[in-house]
Amino acid sequence: AVVRLGPSYVKLGQFLATRPDVVGNDMALDLALLQDKMHTFPQAEAIAAIEASLGRKVGDLYASFDGAVAAASIAQVHSAETVNDGVASRVAVKVIRPGVRRRFFHDLESYFLAARLQEKYIPSSRRLRPVQVTETLAQTTKIEMDLRLEAAALSELGENTKDDPGFRVPSVDWERTGRDVLTMEWVDGVKMNDIAGLVEAGHDLRAIAANLIQSFLRHTLRDGFFHADMHPGNLFVEANGTIVAVDLGIAGRLGKKERRFLAEILYGFIVRDYQRVAEVHFEAGYVPRQHNVSAFAQAIRAIGEPIHGQPAETISMAKLLTLLFEVTELFDMATRPELILLQKTMVVVEGVARTLDPAFNMWKTSEPVVGDWIAGNLGPRGLLVDARDGTRALLALARQAPDIAARTERLSREIDLMAEHGLRFDEATARAIGKAEARHTRSGRVALWVIALTLVYIAWKIL
Repeated sequence: AVVRLGPSYVKLGQFLATRPDVVGNDMALDLALLQDKMHTFPQAEAIAAIEASLGRKVGDLYASFDGAVAAASIAQVHSAETVNDGVASRVAVKVIRPGVRRRFFHDLESYFLAARLQEKYIPSSRRLRPVQVTETLAQTTKIEMDLRLEAAALSELGENTKDDPGFRVPSVDWERTGRDVLTMEWVDGVKMNDIAGLVEAGHDLRAIAANLIQSFLRHTLRDGFFHADMHPGNLFVEANGTIVAVDLGIAGRLGKKERRFLAEILYGFIVRDYQRVAEVHFEAGYVPRQHNVSAFAQAIRAIGEPIHGQPAETISMAKLLTLLFEVTELFDMATRPELILLQKTMVVVEGVARTLDPAFNMWKTSEPVVGDWIAGNLGPRGLLVDARDGTRALLALARQAPDIAARTERLSREIDLMAEHGLRFDEATARAIGKAEARHTRSGRVALWVIALTLVYIAWKIL
C-alpha cells in the first residue's frame, strides 16, 4: 500500500523504520522490510537528466549506455561502459528520478502539519520531537537527492576502509558524476540476501556474518562514520569473500563524545556495572537532572540482568532496544537522532548476520573490535590522547586572549562614541548598557586571568 502512494511515502516509511522510538519496534521492523522498488522511467528521460547534469552528450561520456537494471523511489541504476586510455570498464550509473524533488517537498508540507499537530495535542509525544524528526527526514532526503554527496560519502568510507580486510565500497568516477548522476565501479558479486547463491559460490556464511558485524563496528567506533542502510540488498559478496557495500545515500556520524558514550554503555552492560551505565547517561545530559541516578540504574539493571546467563545467540538486539526505549520513556530521556540511527542499523546488521548464521554470537564476535577501541580510548593510551587534545585546546584559547581583550576594549569605545555623537539613551537604557559593559569588561579580565593561570600551571607541570 505504501509503494502505491508513491516515492515520497516509500521514503517516509523507510525513514520511520530508523525510528523505533517513534513508531514502535514492531512497526519499525515491518517498515524495514519495505521494498524500495518502483517502476522504471524511460531511458530517454535518464539520458536527458545525465546530459543536463553533466553538460555533455551521453555518447561522449559512455561507450555504451544500457537500460535500467534497478529502480527505487529516488533514482534508478543503469549499466554502462566507459573507455579510459583505451581500457574499457563496466560501470553503474545512478540517475535521479525526474520530478521527485518537487513531489517530495510538496508531500513534506503534509508531514510537517501532522508533526506539529502531534506535538500540540499529544503531550506525551513531545519527548520524541516529531517536528525535529520531520526536519531530519527532510535533511536526509535532500542529501540523498544530491548524488554528489553520496559520491563523497563513498569516497570517505573508501578512504577509511582502504586497509581493512574483507570490506570495501565501489570507486567513484568523478568525471561522470553530478547532482543528478553518479557513476561508479560495477560490482560483480552475489547479493547477501541470496543465501542459495552464496552457498553455491562456496562462501563460508559464518565468516561473512562475522566480517559484516566487525566491519560495521570498526567503522562506527574507529571512524565515527558508518553506512546506515546496510540491508542485504545493498551488500554484495565478491568471489574472494570481500563484502562490497553500495547505496550510501544514508550515512551516520558519531562524534568522539557519542562513541565514548556507546563504548562505556556497552562495557557497563558486559561487566554489569549498571550504576556506571546510569551515570554515563546523566554525564552526557541525555536524562534530565530532576531524575535520580540510582533509580535510573535500577531501571537499567532490569534490562541487563535478564541478558546474563542466557546463551549469547539467543539474545536479540531488537528485544534489548525495545526494553531500552521503554525505560528511557519513563525517565523523559530525549531522543538522540544519531544514536537512534546507529541502533536501527545495528538491528538490521545483526538481522543479516543471523540470517547467514542462525547461531550467530553477537557479543563474542564484537569483542575484538570493541575491546581494541576501549583499550585505545578509555585506557592509559586514551588518557594521553585526551591530555594532548586538552593542551592543544588551551593553547588555542591562549592564542585568542589578545583578541578577547581587544574586542572588550573596542566594545567599550564604541559605546562611548555612540553615546557622545548622536545616539541618545533614556536613563534606564543607559544604566542597562553600563551594566552590560561592566559585565563584558569583567568577563574579559576573568578570561585573561584564567588563561594566564592555566598556562602557568602547564608550564610548572612541564618544567
